[in-house]
Amino acid sequence: MSQDEFRDMLPGHAEFRLPEPPAPKKLNGRRPIPEKPDEQVAKLESTAEHEPVTLDVWDRRVADGLAFLRRRLAGAYEVDEFGFDPELTEAVFHPMLRVLYRDWFRTEVFGIENVPSEGPGLVVGNHSGTLALDALMLTVALRDSHPRRRHLRLLGADLVFRVPGMSELARAAGATVACNPDAERLMTNGQLVGVFPEGFKGIGKKFSERYKLQRFGRGGFVSAALRTGTPIVPVAIVGAEEIYPILADLKPLARLLGVPYFPVTPTFPWLGPLGLIPLPSKWMIQFCPPIPTAHLTEYADDPLVVYNLADQVRETIQATLHELLQKRPDPFGR
Repeated sequence: MSQDEFRDMLPGHAEFRLPEPPAPKKLNGRRPIPEKPDEQVAKLESTAEHEPVTLDVWDRRVADGLAFLRRRLAGAYEVDEFGFDPELTEAVFHPMLRVLYRDWFRTEVFGIENVPSEGPGLVVGNHSGTLALDALMLTVALRDSHPRRRHLRLLGADLVFRVPGMSELARAAGATVACNPDAERLMTNGQLVGVFPEGFKGIGKKFSERYKLQRFGRGGFVSAALRTGTPIVPVAIVGAEEIYPILADLKPLARLLGVPYFPVTPTFPWLGPLGLIPLPSKWMIQFCPPIPTAHLTEYADDPLVVYNLADQVRETIQATLHELLQKRPDPFGR
């Protein structure tokens, strides 16, 4: 039956029309341009390509996470004689530190080629920042920037290893007590060792003394390097001085708590726990050319040689700090 015959059958011969498809909605006063068939096909193919890849990535991450937990619960992981746990460091510690290293501090590294590709090395740096974040950022810099992705074995103060919980974490991350026997054993085994001779005098100094190196002590790190013939690599770190600017040190309270200093900063203790959030300063790390020691091993117990070499390291770091500060005129710039 045709449309005209069907219309004639209706009462009153009412006009009858088949419904028309709705007009496309206007967007900002204009009709949308319909997609061409080849564009629709391309969109479907693109969706089909990327969805499985995304799912595969997340499936792999979940599987890796479950495998990691299974190994930890079963005790199927290795630590060395100092308690260093490479798997835990790679899977937990460094990913958390990289958030600060890359996004918060926007760290730049220079002279990484001066760090030995293999064998021992003693990395000696300036210390600052109220909390020892500079040491942690240095471990990430060597792991991420060095071609051989080397681990840095830090030498820490006795206080770190007397605090319950912190001692276990520090050892799992590769740190050990700052003493010559441990340092020499690590270097004899071909490890990169990191030391900060300023100690608490460096990280606890006031903001008015920023980037002025404190005394290096008796030069024990030099003796350890001389005994093992390990090259010394001075490193200058700019940026840590601004994360917690120390305005005052409440010494009576520090003695009461048994800590080297009790800092007063623009945010701590006024903001409570929020005062522990570091300010987002711009960081720059410069590794200086190594100082060889293999030809001086017989002078490891000579105070004159030890002090002169320690002064050479200190002067190199101080001069490099001045150069980096000229490169970074704005402490909080990009």
